[in-house]
Amino acid sequence: MFNNQLVSTLNTFEFKVYNYVMKHHQTVIYMTVRELAEACDVSTATILRFCKKMNCSGYAEFKAYLKMNAEKRGEISLPHGANEFLSFFKSINNDEFDALIASAAEQIAGAERVIFVGAGSSGTLGRYGARFFSNIGKFSNHIDDPYYPVNTDMYKQAVAIVLSVSGETTEIVKLAKQFLFHHCKLITITSDNKSTLAQMADFNISYHAARLVVDNEYDITTQVPVIYIIESIGRQLANKISAEVSQGVSFM
Repeated sequence: MFNNQLVSTLNTFEFKVYNYVMKHHQTVIYMTVRELAEACDVSTATILRFCKKMNCSGYAEFKAYLKMNAEKRGEISLPHGANEFLSFFKSINNDEFDALIASAAEQIAGAERVIFVGAGSSGTLGRYGARFFSNIGKFSNHIDDPYYPVNTDMYKQAVAIVLSVSGETTEIVKLAKQFLFHHCKLITITSDNKSTLAQMADFNISYHAARLVVDNEYDITTQVPVIYIIESIGRQLANKISAEVSQGVSFM
């Protein structure tokens, strides 16, 4: 896979990267530079130096090189195991993410109803989110048909939570625009904070997850982060509702 002459130029830390890549090249294809650095116990700068020594301009080109070689050998396999999820939970284990969740719950608390919106897998999670929020006492429903006719009354005193992995699904973007047109607060949950949906939103929560698409069509990116975010917001919301009820005031 790698030229022996190039490998001979590696220092001790770079050689750790080389050994890891040789043993896990099928999963490295789906890892971020930070994830690979953590797995090798080196800095991201070391990863980038390693890529340069392997005659790649950067990490993206290096992963493309790995993928091309794997495809030639018919070795492409999807990541599995706990590492993919541990990486996500490590990235959100901080006060900044907790504050983001609390802020989302605050914006939802005053709404009379919550509308979850999504298509495909995101639509299924929207259905789950609506049930979860309803269980905690917040009236919620879901739209999993991007062509669903929405009347003006649906938007009154509502918050729309739009789910999309890419944040670029044309039909969902169009539906989100309807909510904005009717002055409905828009909260988005996507894997890309620079996506169209994220930029449109009044409030966006982004998460990192390696995008996985089978046969260039079917998205099988993990939805674990989305479920965690929905439940975290819901539990914060439940605490607010409980506090208000105990004080003799209800959001409902």
